[in-house]
Amino acid sequence: MHYFVTGATGFIGKRLVKTLLARRGSKLHFLLREGSQAKLAALYKYWGVSKARAIPVVGDLRSKKLGVSAADLGALKGQFDAVYHLAAIYDLNADAQHQIEVNIDGTRNLVGFAQAVGARHLHHVSSIAAAGLYDGVFREDMFDEAKHAEHPYFMTKHESEKIVRRECKLPWTVYRPALVVGDSQSGEMEKIDGPYYFFKAIQRMRQLLPPWFPAVGLEGGRINIVPVDFVVRCIDHISHIGRGPLKKPRVEIDGKTFHVVDPSGYRIGEVLDIFSKAAHAPKMNLYVNAALLGFVPAGVKKGLLAMPAVRRLRSAVMKNLGLPEDVMSFLNWPTRYDHRALDAALAGSGIECPRLEDYAWVLWDYWERHLDPALFIDRSLQGAVGGKVVLVTGGSSGIGLASACRFAQAGATTLICARDADKLAAAVREIEAYARERGNAEPKVFSYGADIANEASCAALVQTIQEQHEGVDFLINNAGRSIRRAIESSYERFHDFERTMQLNYFGSLRITLGLLPGMVAKKAGHVVNLSSISVLVNAPRFSAYVASKAALDAWTRCAGAEFADRGVTFTTVNMPLVRTPMTAPTKIYDSMPLLTPEEAAEMIVQACIDKPVRVATRLGVFGEVLQAVAPRVTQVAMNTTFRMFPDSAAAQGDTSGKGSGKGSERGSERGSERGKPGARTKLSAEAIALSQMMRGIHF
Repeated sequence: MHYFVTGATGFIGKRLVKTLLARRGSKLHFLLREGSQAKLAALYKYWGVSKARAIPVVGDLRSKKLGVSAADLGALKGQFDAVYHLAAIYDLNADAQHQIEVNIDGTRNLVGFAQAVGARHLHHVSSIAAAGLYDGVFREDMFDEAKHAEHPYFMTKHESEKIVRRECKLPWTVYRPALVVGDSQSGEMEKIDGPYYFFKAIQRMRQLLPPWFPAVGLEGGRINIVPVDFVVRCIDHISHIGRGPLKKPRVEIDGKTFHVVDPSGYRIGEVLDIFSKAAHAPKMNLYVNAALLGFVPAGVKKGLLAMPAVRRLRSAVMKNLGLPEDVMSFLNWPTRYDHRALDAALAGSGIECPRLEDYAWVLWDYWERHLDPALFIDRSLQGAVGGKVVLVTGGSSGIGLASACRFAQAGATTLICARDADKLAAAVREIEAYARERGNAEPKVFSYGADIANEASCAALVQTIQEQHEGVDFLINNAGRSIRRAIESSYERFHDFERTMQLNYFGSLRITLGLLPGMVAKKAGHVVNLSSISVLVNAPRFSAYVASKAALDAWTRCAGAEFADRGVTFTTVNMPLVRTPMTAPTKIYDSMPLLTPEEAAEMIVQACIDKPVRVATRLGVFGEVLQAVAPRVTQVAMNTTFRMFPDSAAAQGDTSGKGSGKGSERGSERGSERGKPGARTKLSAEAIALSQMMRGIHF
């Protein structure tokens, strides 16, 4: 048989062409746009044929009779047993005019071409969208009964099918596939559409919560999903009924419509739950009927959405979830689809629609490996900071030093500041050596002696950076002071609270406010403020430290809101406890599984690459949620840990000087009992087990 196919380069079309060409003695012509010849080699390889069996016809769907010349029309006349029309726009985001030109005008031009060449049969691939949002069961013999087809996609699919029904003088058959997803065997898909819009939200839920965590989902209306291989097999089989050896068809297909749908059908909540299970994300244990939102009068909703602030907020939420603007309109999809004609046509063929539960994991796996938008974003640190200026405060040791090494390796102009000139010089040598060993032959590393807790010193640092580097692109507020002392031991030590606020809060603000105007002027910049997991869990013994970091967290949230439209972004990193020189004097930490500076640096690196609002561990997020849901339970739990772990030697009044130095405020952890300094602290087995379970928590 001899065929003509439009949309042969598309997702469904190229698979249908391959299936048609698998028939013995088959041959086809296919429409090819001018300038698309570069696709031919890949198409022929996919189809497994040469140009002798698949012949391109250069034309344009938007031109009358496809833009094919009169001479070529004459040469093609009488050759085609069947014409398959698949070329169309299948995209909710496409503008209305483009959809009209392709879906409606294109179909009219195709009908004109098919009649001009005297094709024997026209097979038009429409969509269930032609039914609009009909409330109830839409039969295969229904058309004019379509309702609520105002959306451009629904409208153009309905009108294009009308052209075939009313204007085509050839025998015709219409196929209305449901929402088409990837191949049920390979998962192959070419774009994000239909249920794929929700995959990113499912992925984020999986990243935040364990699989066993109970989730709440929307029940929604019923949607119908079919894999592309099922659609192709149905069209191929039905279009050949009564052709070739089947001279007396069991089913009449002329002037008939077939709903190529899954006979089961699923509610939207069920579909999301099936894909959540495939993704190992939390299962939805409770469903909320989306129809409950219908109590808001349509006029009120329309009025709210007319407000610029509401529209902007809605757009931001939809963009963050990766959802098109119109997708929420279909949550209560009211239509179910009759498929008795399809069942009769497929009887005895062995063609059945596979269950979504059986192939959902294949679709998910293919999406995550090939279509996840994150795959097409440069997620490397070099892509984020290469050639940029990065300032790391407190960069001479610990987390700051480990982070600066990563930035220098990635090709950033790396600036570090600290108070100790000797440590800064040693840090520069270490950073340069690290970068050279890992491929950056000429790292650019600069050090500046400064105390950001001192207003004059901080101002001088900002001025120097502006003069020498014209500001910074990334600011990492890492410098900080931590004091481990119970409130009972702090009655006469108000300066503890002043010191932590002076460095952790005011110091970070001074350097940020000094460099922020330059970022605003460039409309680009990112500030990473290192906070603590203790802010999320309200760790006892760290009240001075937690209060200063909580103040910085609150300021960061306010700044993020103010500068959201100015190109400057902010990230808070709620850092777990890290093994650094600052923790070394606290000897009980020797028995605890703390993070390494390199692991902490990785969290900062991700903050610079992804620029999220917050970076936190699951344990930290769980602690914050528990505090919000059951604050009294959280208090009891943290009080238990408070009594389980001993005070530091400094907190117990050990003035022997053995714990002196920068870390002495955190204590040398000598003295196994209160008021008895001198004996080495030993943790109980219970305390060690708890620290292993709650890695990174400040005890």
